[in-house]
Amino acid sequence: MQDEGWSVGRLRTEVLSGLTVALALVPEAVAFAFVAGVHPLVGLYAAFLVGLITAVIGGRPGMISGATGALAVVMVALVAEHGVEYLFATVVLMGILQVIAGALHWGKFIRLVPHSVMLGFVNGLAIVIFLAQLTQFKDPDTIVNTGHGAGGGAWLAGPQLVTMLALVGLTMLIIWGTPKLTKVIPAPLAGIGIVAVLVIVFGIDVPRVGDMASIEGGLPAFHVPLVPLNVETLQIILPYAVILAAIGLIESLLTLNLVGEITGKRGGASQECIAQGASNIVTGFFGGMGGCAMIGQSMINVKSGGRTRIAGIAAALFLLLFIVVASPLIEQIPLAALVGVMFMVVIGTFAWNSFKIMTKVPRTDAFVIVLVTAVTVAEDLAIAVVVGVIVSALAYAWNNARRIHAITRESETEAGAKVYEIEGPLFFGSTEGFVELFDVAGDPDKVIVDFARSRVVDQSALQAIEAVAGKYEAVGKALILRHLTRDCHQLLTNAGHLVVDSDDDPEYGVAVDYSVKTGILGGH
Repeated sequence: MQDEGWSVGRLRTEVLSGLTVALALVPEAVAFAFVAGVHPLVGLYAAFLVGLITAVIGGRPGMISGATGALAVVMVALVAEHGVEYLFATVVLMGILQVIAGALHWGKFIRLVPHSVMLGFVNGLAIVIFLAQLTQFKDPDTIVNTGHGAGGGAWLAGPQLVTMLALVGLTMLIIWGTPKLTKVIPAPLAGIGIVAVLVIVFGIDVPRVGDMASIEGGLPAFHVPLVPLNVETLQIILPYAVILAAIGLIESLLTLNLVGEITGKRGGASQECIAQGASNIVTGFFGGMGGCAMIGQSMINVKSGGRTRIAGIAAALFLLLFIVVASPLIEQIPLAALVGVMFMVVIGTFAWNSFKIMTKVPRTDAFVIVLVTAVTVAEDLAIAVVVGVIVSALAYAWNNARRIHAITRESETEAGAKVYEIEGPLFFGSTEGFVELFDVAGDPDKVIVDFARSRVVDQSALQAIEAVAGKYEAVGKALILRHLTRDCHQLLTNAGHLVVDSDDDPEYGVAVDYSVKTGILGGH
């Protein structure tokens, strides 16, 4: 069998991988529905519809999407205050915003996320997945759905806790050992199957999927959200839609990159944005809570051998089959088996080498890794990524701001003239240091500022050049500016006449505010 070819073996691997993912999706979708304060079927329908559509048209084959906790925690306030119909309307609007983002190719901005943020992201998400599994160690009969999410619950104790832990450990052991014996069956599926058979045959008393909630239902039906079509409704749902769209795209695009690193694939960001948007629009009209990419289930799929769209499609169809036909059987699966699978996902997802990396990279990068991990656990993924990018950008700006300096010498071509050779980028962060380079009072009557080894980046840099020129002009000294780009020539006002054209002037563009000249914001 060729790696990229098709055969019965490849098809079997894809379908079995999809089955494994579907089994892991059930308790996750039910749990996230409880978090959002909606009926379990609202989460299951979302997992089916989002998973199916993104599998068919998504930007990265092998990715799995569905209802997620990152979105559920935002939805809970909307559902509690306005009801589930407003949630459906919000999901539709969320999808529209995501499609727009994809059409405008905004997905490419995920490239701005530094590697240190990615490490913090996977570490934080691994911890979140681990913590989410701990709720399965509570007695399902004591957990109450309050309408504001699932809450309360007494921890298992005594023999039941010991049995639960033993089954979790057994599942993990089977997943670890199966690849050493055979690759015909995905290891997670073997773990779930063997442990489920043991529990059912011997009647072991441990929590099962059916103890969380019944997953029995019919096919999702088309349903227009029952909300007034007016400005007031838009004012209610738009803020939630924007937040959900942003969180969904950030988590999806980061998962896309992570899966791409494992499978060796690149690109597809804009297509994934459109796929996520289309899936949420459809889901909102079929009674689902919306969703995005799921890193845990994506890791299960990829490590089970799922590499094509078949696995994702199979997972969605199996999930629908569970809802419509096989719910009595699926509800008998012990939660311990699924927890064991997710614990193995945690072990595989956490970047253990980051501990070693943090001892070798700059302290700022190490701090960003820890910061993003902590914020992901304490708040949510979107906030963590934004915080990480901002801190990384500020650190980069600070480091570059300290690079500005000048080499001074006497001019070889103009007698008595002093030359300042500027080195380092000139931008908003380095303008103060740039201005301080010059000794206006002590300089000769003619001064040459050479930008051949520098780069003028923004409007603040241009203003700094103007300020220096003004100081020399005020004391009656001549200032000559060399090796500035053509757009710098045009944008400098008072100092523009000081520029000397050279054949080797650089050609880069300057990103500045053109409003003074054209009334628009732009650059080139």
